[in-house]
Amino acid sequence: MNFPDNLKYSTDHEWVRVEGSEAYIGITDFAQQELGEIVYVDITTDGETLTKDEVFGSIEAVKTVSDLIIPISGEIIEVNSELEDAPELVNKEPYGNGWLIKVAIANIDEMNGLMSAEEYKAFIGK
Repeated sequence: MNFPDNLKYSTDHEWVRVEGSEAYIGITDFAQQELGEIVYVDITTDGETLTKDEVFGSIEAVKTVSDLIIPISGEIIEVNSELEDAPELVNKEPYGNGWLIKVAIANIDEMNGLMSAEEYKAFIGK
Protein backbone atom coordinates (compact mmCIF):
# COMPACT_ATOMS: atom_id res chain seq x y z
CA MET A 1 0.00 0.00 0.00
CA ASN A 2 1.11 3.48 -0.82
CA PHE A 3 0.87 6.53 1.49
CA PRO A 4 2.61 9.57 -0.06
CA ASP A 5 4.32 11.80 2.50
CA ASN A 6 3.21 15.01 0.74
CA LEU A 7 -0.46 14.35 1.56
CA LYS A 8 -2.57 14.70 4.70
CA TYR A 9 -5.10 12.02 5.68
CA SER A 10 -8.49 12.01 7.41
CA THR A 11 -10.03 9.42 9.71
CA ASP A 12 -12.65 8.94 6.97
CA HIS A 13 -9.88 7.70 4.63
CA GLU A 14 -9.69 10.74 2.37
CA TRP A 15 -6.41 12.38 1.39
CA VAL A 16 -5.71 16.07 0.79
CA ARG A 17 -3.00 17.60 -1.41
CA VAL A 18 -2.65 21.38 -1.08
CA GLU A 19 -1.57 23.42 -4.09
CA GLY A 20 -1.54 27.11 -3.16
CA SER A 21 -5.03 28.11 -1.99
CA GLU A 22 -6.62 24.99 -3.46
CA ALA A 23 -6.64 21.33 -2.53
CA TYR A 24 -7.21 18.07 -4.34
CA ILE A 25 -9.12 15.41 -2.40
CA GLY A 26 -9.48 11.70 -3.02
CA ILE A 27 -9.75 8.42 -1.16
CA THR A 28 -6.71 6.58 0.13
CA ASP A 29 -5.14 3.46 -1.31
CA PHE A 30 -6.33 1.64 1.82
CA ALA A 31 -9.93 2.82 1.27
CA GLN A 32 -10.06 1.80 -2.38
CA GLN A 33 -8.70 -1.65 -1.49
CA GLU A 34 -11.27 -2.06 1.27
CA LEU A 35 -14.11 -1.01 -1.07
CA GLY A 36 -13.02 -3.25 -3.93
CA GLU A 37 -13.88 -2.58 -7.56
CA ILE A 38 -15.23 0.98 -7.86
CA VAL A 39 -18.12 1.11 -10.34
CA TYR A 40 -19.57 4.62 -9.82
CA VAL A 41 -18.65 7.95 -8.26
CA ASP A 42 -21.54 10.33 -7.51
CA ILE A 43 -20.57 13.90 -6.63
CA THR A 44 -23.44 16.38 -6.89
CA THR A 45 -21.95 19.18 -4.81
CA ASP A 46 -19.93 20.93 -7.56
CA GLY A 47 -19.92 24.68 -6.89
CA GLU A 48 -21.15 24.30 -3.31
CA THR A 49 -19.30 25.50 -0.24
CA LEU A 50 -19.14 22.76 2.38
CA THR A 51 -17.98 22.64 5.96
CA LYS A 52 -15.42 20.10 7.15
CA ASP A 53 -16.98 16.64 7.72
CA GLU A 54 -20.00 17.22 5.44
CA VAL A 55 -20.92 14.60 2.82
CA PHE A 56 -19.84 15.71 -0.66
CA GLY A 57 -20.90 12.61 -2.58
CA SER A 58 -20.81 8.84 -2.61
CA ILE A 59 -18.68 6.12 -4.08
CA GLU A 60 -20.12 2.80 -5.19
CA ALA A 61 -18.24 -0.46 -5.35
CA VAL A 62 -19.55 -3.83 -6.48
CA LYS A 63 -20.67 -4.75 -2.94
CA THR A 64 -21.22 -1.43 -1.13
CA VAL A 65 -21.87 2.32 -1.29
CA SER A 66 -19.98 4.73 0.96
CA ASP A 67 -20.41 8.43 1.67
CA LEU A 68 -17.54 10.75 0.82
CA ILE A 69 -16.75 13.16 3.66
CA ILE A 70 -14.95 16.43 2.97
CA PRO A 71 -11.91 16.68 5.28
CA ILE A 72 -11.55 20.48 5.07
CA SER A 73 -14.01 23.33 4.51
CA GLY A 74 -14.18 24.99 1.13
CA GLU A 75 -15.92 25.51 -2.18
CA ILE A 76 -15.87 22.60 -4.59
CA ILE A 77 -14.48 24.20 -7.73
CA GLU A 78 -13.97 21.07 -9.82
CA VAL A 79 -15.13 17.46 -9.93
CA ASN A 80 -12.90 14.95 -11.72
CA SER A 81 -14.94 14.44 -14.91
CA GLU A 82 -12.74 11.51 -15.98
CA LEU A 83 -14.44 9.39 -13.30
CA GLU A 84 -17.78 9.55 -15.13
CA ASP A 85 -16.52 7.16 -17.80
CA ALA A 86 -13.68 5.57 -15.82
CA PRO A 87 -14.52 5.20 -12.11
CA GLU A 88 -11.88 2.45 -11.93
CA LEU A 89 -9.24 5.22 -11.93
CA VAL A 90 -9.91 5.47 -8.19
CA ASN A 91 -8.66 1.88 -7.87
CA LYS A 92 -5.78 2.21 -10.30
CA GLU A 93 -4.47 5.67 -9.35
CA PRO A 94 -6.02 6.80 -6.03
CA TYR A 95 -3.39 9.56 -5.60
CA GLY A 96 -3.12 10.49 -9.29
CA ASN A 97 -5.84 10.56 -11.95
CA GLY A 98 -8.28 9.01 -9.46
CA TRP A 99 -8.66 12.23 -7.43
CA LEU A 100 -12.28 13.18 -6.70
CA ILE A 101 -12.64 16.94 -6.16
CA LYS A 102 -10.70 20.19 -6.18
CA VAL A 103 -11.56 22.67 -3.43
CA ALA A 104 -10.91 26.35 -2.81
CA ILE A 105 -9.69 26.12 0.80
CA ALA A 106 -11.76 28.15 3.29
CA ASN A 107 -9.58 27.58 6.37
CA ILE A 108 -6.02 26.32 5.88
CA ASP A 109 -5.70 25.79 9.66
CA GLU A 110 -8.01 22.75 9.31
CA MET A 111 -5.07 20.95 7.68
CA ASN A 112 -3.48 20.80 11.14
CA GLY A 113 -6.22 18.41 12.25
CA LEU A 114 -5.36 15.85 9.56
CA MET A 115 -2.85 13.02 9.86
CA SER A 116 0.59 12.65 8.31
CA ALA A 117 1.35 9.51 6.30
CA GLU A 118 2.99 7.92 9.35
CA GLU A 119 0.04 8.78 11.60
CA TYR A 120 -2.41 7.42 9.03
CA LYS A 121 -0.47 4.14 8.74
CA ALA A 122 -0.66 3.77 12.51
CA PHE A 123 -4.38 4.64 12.41
CA ILE A 124 -5.15 1.78 9.99
CA GLY A 125 -2.70 -0.58 11.64
CA LYS A 126 -0.16 -0.81 8.81
